Amino acid sequence: MVKHQPLQVYERQLCLSCLTGIYGCRWKRYQRSHDDSSKWECSWFLILCSSFLLLLVWSYFWWEAHNDYNEFNWLLYNRSGEWSDGTVPILTTTLVGFSYTAFLMILAFCHIALGQQLNLYWIHKIGVLAVLLTTITGVVSIDDLWRDEWDIVLISLQSTGPFLHIGAVAAVTALGWLVAGQVVRGDRTRFQVLLLLVYLFVLLALYLAPFAISSPCIMDRADLKTRPAVIGRRGAPMLAPENTVMSFNKALQQKVSAFEADVTISMDGVPFLMRDQTLRRTTDVARLFPKRQHDDASLFNWTEIRSLSAGLWFLRDDPYWTVQFMSTKDRNRAGNQTVCSLLELLRLATRTNRSVIFSLRRPPPQHPRYQLWIKDVQKTIQRSGIQSEQVMWTLDWYRKTVRAAVPLLQQTSEERLPVEELKERSSHTLSLHYSQATVREIRRLSRSNVSLNVYPVNEPWLYSVLWCSGVQSVSSDAPQILRKVPHPIWIMSPDEYCLIWITSDLISAAIVIGIFIFQKWRMSGMRSYNPEQIMLSAVVRRPSRDVNIMKEKLIFSEINNGVSSTDELSIYTEHGYEGYTRDGISR
Repeated sequence: MVKHQPLQVYERQLCLSCLTGIYGCRWKRYQRSHDDSSKWECSWFLILCSSFLLLLVWSYFWWEAHNDYNEFNWLLYNRSGEWSDGTVPILTTTLVGFSYTAFLMILAFCHIALGQQLNLYWIHKIGVLAVLLTTITGVVSIDDLWRDEWDIVLISLQSTGPFLHIGAVAAVTALGWLVAGQVVRGDRTRFQVLLLLVYLFVLLALYLAPFAISSPCIMDRADLKTRPAVIGRRGAPMLAPENTVMSFNKALQQKVSAFEADVTISMDGVPFLMRDQTLRRTTDVARLFPKRQHDDASLFNWTEIRSLSAGLWFLRDDPYWTVQFMSTKDRNRAGNQTVCSLLELLRLATRTNRSVIFSLRRPPPQHPRYQLWIKDVQKTIQRSGIQSEQVMWTLDWYRKTVRAAVPLLQQTSEERLPVEELKERSSHTLSLHYSQATVREIRRLSRSNVSLNVYPVNEPWLYSVLWCSGVQSVSSDAPQILRKVPHPIWIMSPDEYCLIWITSDLISAAIVIGIFIFQKWRMSGMRSYNPEQIMLSAVVRRPSRDVNIMKEKLIFSEINNGVSSTDELSIYTEHGYEGYTRDGISR
């Protein structure tokens, strides 16, 4: 009795079934194919790649924009009139979309690596298209609402550029396995040649990318300037309600060098601290004066303003997600805070030997102090007993009047002006938004003995970049975070960076060459199988994947040559699927 060994032994391929099932809903073996993907499916793969790359940039933007989340929410409040954290839905949808497209990208690359035909399931096609359209809508909306924030991407590259370069080189090097598998397979086609040229071009561009990377943190450690002073912007608004006595006391605990505040004039001529044009966001004016809640903040007298709570909103809205970390004592204190006057702030600065920077908002024309607002502030400064040298006035109007009344008062500017014009205005301090403080501008001002203050700086990476650039001081909503940055996050000399750059490029080139050589050897080894070797290997319980593929090719070649008969074996192809039927052979 002769025992016949089967020509093809199938193994359970659970991983491959899950791979093709999740990506294309092809759970059966006969539904898979090693044929080339159709142009339609290749187009969907390109759409998937485009969605992933766009979401990657979008996610990076919001990751770095963390420095300005509160500014974004404040911008939304000024447009809608209602306070809400608009970053939460954006970050949630971004995380879900990025995870989804990244997962599909991994599955697609696995299909390519295993030689499986791409066939994205229609539900995934709808999902990818929805993600792409949603991301494009978000980009357009942010460009219309918050266009200036795109600058954060270019600025952040000064901190992350060297590390993103190494990560990109590693990622493209890993893709070399897939590219090599496509290029060395079969005869050379235009697609294979084009794929190889594009891959080599991208790889070469990455190798040379450091020529375009510029970071102030690539410098000799001996050239590092002293640590920039930290100014409490409206106190410490993450730890206590902004522009309140409690907030400034919290800022003192974080060792700030100065206070920064926004000043408005009341109906009876009392300067008080208020950032918004109305009292709705930071007080309970809607409860005490519901009919006047939309009125300008300066159209209230000091008695009415003092009766408002300036802390309950902080506990209710939790604008920085920090209330849960406050002690019970601090929560009670925050709930009892009132609007702070400029006189209280100046006296606090006098007792603690701190400086004060304030911006003054002129009241509307119908205001009774419309012509006297400058004098009201000058009298308040004189009553506080603070030294004039400790007060910095950012107002660009009435400079001559202010200088005549208080000659020693420090005047700063928020305009990016030539050094000569700054000196004509007797302004030796410049306060700029971080997007305007380029490295070249910072060093130019430093050579001209003009002190530069940059705002708002809430993230360690931005503080580190400005430190390496030579900034003298920064205004921050998070002095408690910057206090934990005793030195720049990273700093390396140009020689060290060149060594890392060249080493990573050489290692990548060696790995890519090795991958192409290995893939070439692997494919040549598969082609060297002959029918006798394949027939003998059929007795092995667990043949290798390469041998199984060659066995299937042998079956098809025998059928095409007319070797098989309908009594022994029949094969059919339907809808691009491959299957086996025989009285003794099942699917």
